Amino acid sequence: MIPRWLWAVLLVCLAGCDNSPHPQGSERTNTLFMSFQERSPRYLDPTASYANNETPVVYQVHEPLYGYHYLKRPYTLVPKAAAEVVQPHYLDAKGQPLPDDAPGEQVAESVYDIPIRRGVMYAPHPAFARDEQGHYLYHALTAKDTEGKRSPFDFPHTGTRELVADDFVYAFKRHATPRIEAPVFGIFAEYVVGLKAYGERIRAEDKALRANLDPTDRDKPFLDFRRWPLDGVQALDPHTLRIRIKGKYPQWKYWLAMTFAAPIPWEAEKFYAQPGMARNGMALSRWPVGTGPYMLREYEQDRRHVLVRNPLYHLDPYPCEGDDVDRAAGLLADCGKPMPFIDRVEFNVEKERVPLKSKFAQGYIDVPEIERVDWGVEFLADMNDADATRDRFDERGFRFPQTVDLTTWYMGFNMLDPVVGKGDTPEREAKNRKLRQALSIAMDWEEGYGRIFLYKAGDAAHGPLPAGIFGSRHGTVEGHNPVTHHVVDGKVQRRPVEEARRLLAEAGYPDGRDARTGRPLVLNYDFQRAPTPELKAELDWTVKQFEKVGVQLEIRATDFNQYQEKTLKGKHQIFFGGWVADYPDAENFLFLLYGPNSKSKHEGENVANYESAGFDKRFRQMQLLDDGPEKQRLIDEMVTIARADAPWIFGYHPFAAGAYAPWVHNGKPGVMGRDVIRYHRIDPALRAQRQAEWNRPVTWPLWGGAAAGLVLVVLGWQAYRRREGAVALAGKG
Repeated sequence: MIPRWLWAVLLVCLAGCDNSPHPQGSERTNTLFMSFQERSPRYLDPTASYANNETPVVYQVHEPLYGYHYLKRPYTLVPKAAAEVVQPHYLDAKGQPLPDDAPGEQVAESVYDIPIRRGVMYAPHPAFARDEQGHYLYHALTAKDTEGKRSPFDFPHTGTRELVADDFVYAFKRHATPRIEAPVFGIFAEYVVGLKAYGERIRAEDKALRANLDPTDRDKPFLDFRRWPLDGVQALDPHTLRIRIKGKYPQWKYWLAMTFAAPIPWEAEKFYAQPGMARNGMALSRWPVGTGPYMLREYEQDRRHVLVRNPLYHLDPYPCEGDDVDRAAGLLADCGKPMPFIDRVEFNVEKERVPLKSKFAQGYIDVPEIERVDWGVEFLADMNDADATRDRFDERGFRFPQTVDLTTWYMGFNMLDPVVGKGDTPEREAKNRKLRQALSIAMDWEEGYGRIFLYKAGDAAHGPLPAGIFGSRHGTVEGHNPVTHHVVDGKVQRRPVEEARRLLAEAGYPDGRDARTGRPLVLNYDFQRAPTPELKAELDWTVKQFEKVGVQLEIRATDFNQYQEKTLKGKHQIFFGGWVADYPDAENFLFLLYGPNSKSKHEGENVANYESAGFDKRFRQMQLLDDGPEKQRLIDEMVTIARADAPWIFGYHPFAAGAYAPWVHNGKPGVMGRDVIRYHRIDPALRAQRQAEWNRPVTWPLWGGAAAGLVLVVLGWQAYRRREGAVALAGKG
């Protein structure tokens, strides 16, 4: 007979046969499980946040004035904290009104009068808590009061108040702060009336406030921006915000869709400026305060973050407009229903890709990383590599919707370099241009990132503009690059390598050798990462592309900091670069080739240091234009100039593909919309069912071990009884 205690141990072991990384039963809750890699986000403060891994939190907690329609492509602005997307009115140099169609050169000032949505409340936070007399409960704390407080929710009371226009005024003023990194202050100061001078005043006021303090003291007195007015941003009334910018800048509206234009309540900054807060990690950079659909409830550094539904979130219906593809994918089924659909969002660290992918396939991660649109591309590549993987994902119902991303990757030439650059004489300029054109033909991006490196797959680029923004002709026959491609039987094809060799000879390098000296042409590829085994295949492929025309390519790999230093000094020769759209406008890509943005001369983003009088002139004209025929003409002309000069080997526009478990609904990938969690809906019952089906415990080893153990126990028990019996008999004898 098996002892009862052994049965009990056996049943406990079997009950524990669950490999889920989450608490038991959590799979049945309305929680979205996601991951993050490497480290926790550094800045959750909307003034400072500009990193991709910060957006999953920042854009769910904060609401900028505008956002992007979740389903429409090309991307369309929609109001968020604002009640509507407004058109500016224009003033001339004398302050007199101008018609809406006035030439951009006549506009001295653009004025945006933006109505703020009424009835919007901040998420509950102790910064707003008041007593019965209306006094703030937590605005006069001492170091002793904050001792042991690691989260705002360690305080027993919270409060709220309505969003008002002054909160946006405060937020714009705050870009002038010297206390945190404010990455777009330079851009905003260039346009917002008075902001540059305001920055100088704030630096002086801050210096005066801290004059008698220990510079190493982490506690800093409250820098109250309400005390100093800013001419360019004002509250006309509690629900009307006025922003004045210099000249005409149609792209300004897109900046208002970023969290740099999210409101900041002064109470929150006052709350976090108190003694002991910094010591305890209490700041807007870690514990944000916003009006968005979620609020940050838990923050475990480099381990775990948790968002929970904002109980005071305003009415926000799911969109009802989309195309036929959206309808077929079921993306309009929730039309008009209030968002968000999910109660809780949990991010857990996954430092390695293989375990992350395994947990996703097992159903323990619902979406790998909400801000990354390359996970789906990687899973699709896995499916192409192995039929078993394809069958597994298809059978289980995982979805990987794919589109072309608002991103471009390219190989660039430093135009200051004497060999591959512009050249110092007209003759040298012409020959160097042919060298760049020859290498542009030789680089077969269709092969590399269309058929070989499928984890980074995309469409070969014919210019700097990806599809999905006004002015792009990507994907059309008329939009092909005539330098690198030609049309054969109505289809665009890369020009044969023989044409590259001919251009190379005309450049003075027949068969890849200098016609004057006979020496082989050796070019340097300044790569911005260490050549790890993961990257070696791509680097080897790149070297072979140059070898096709007899050119030797030397890899000069450095870390990113060294690479940055090299490009600032203009010591690079050939490099690899990319750009993810900040906003869906051609300007945001074409400025990468604008002369005054030169990296080595002006510390801009034009790493190629390309300068063209014709291109720059048209770029300045285009900046003043709204979308329309004239803007399209200028874009076409700029792209034509850039193709002929070939400062870039136009590379590829990568695919964007989401990765969604079968119980996740309303998933549509896109790089512009960062506030996507509120649109997602999950079916927890289906998740629990599928997790159980896909992860049935393999119990036979346990049963086998238990049986073997049982035999040993029984045999031991019998031996013990025999020995006891023998002892008893001996005693009687």
